[in-house]
Amino acid sequence: MITSIRVDEAVTRLRPDFAVLAVAAYGLTGGPSDERSRRWLSEAAAAAVPPGDEKITAWHDAYRAFGAKPQRTRPSVDALIRRTPPPEINLVVDAYTAVSIRRALPIGGEDLAHYAGPARLVRAGGDEPFDVVDRGEAVVDHPEIGEVVWRDDLGVTCRRWNWRQCVRTRITEETTDALFLLERLAPLSLAELAAAGEELAALLREITPTVRIETRLVGAGSAQESPS
Repeated sequence: MITSIRVDEAVTRLRPDFAVLAVAAYGLTGGPSDERSRRWLSEAAAAAVPPGDEKITAWHDAYRAFGAKPQRTRPSVDALIRRTPPPEINLVVDAYTAVSIRRALPIGGEDLAHYAGPARLVRAGGDEPFDVVDRGEAVVDHPEIGEVVWRDDLGVTCRRWNWRQCVRTRITEETTDALFLLERLAPLSLAELAAAGEELAALLREITPTVRIETRLVGAGSAQESPS
């Protein structure tokens, strides 16, 4: 999985500074939110940048580049830092949510048991399926033509770069193998991106000391792998 992650050239042309740090975690033992994960979220919220920070507005510019309106469908990190208190979902989701808020970068989490084929960031053709829940009902939606989306072999896993995730690949309390996508635009540095990956790995090891973690940096002229 991690070696086949790809960022399409059509996306790179929009933002040559884009890079994604993929963190794969194998053998997780999750569970419901607890006092520990609530502390992670609270401490992250206390350290969050304001909504007008340049790391957030960089994502607004990226959304506008493919025709999205960031005030209407906000980049994930922008939406998170505006929520007080941050949402509690489960241990693993709380961990990457806390890192996202603290480090001011979007992070997506995928359950590898429900993922099909390699993860790739592309511009949509418009006919790809995207499964969501609308008013309590399961429905299949579709991205707009040219929209930047993450997808696998079955369809779109996240719309508008990092705005909304599909239902199929969400991380739950039963997830054991997961993929995390830490997304970077300038002015956030590659060193800051690496530090965010290390922080996430540390929290995952706090949840599951025996977890096996692999990382790979893709984009911004770099592709590096590091198992641990």
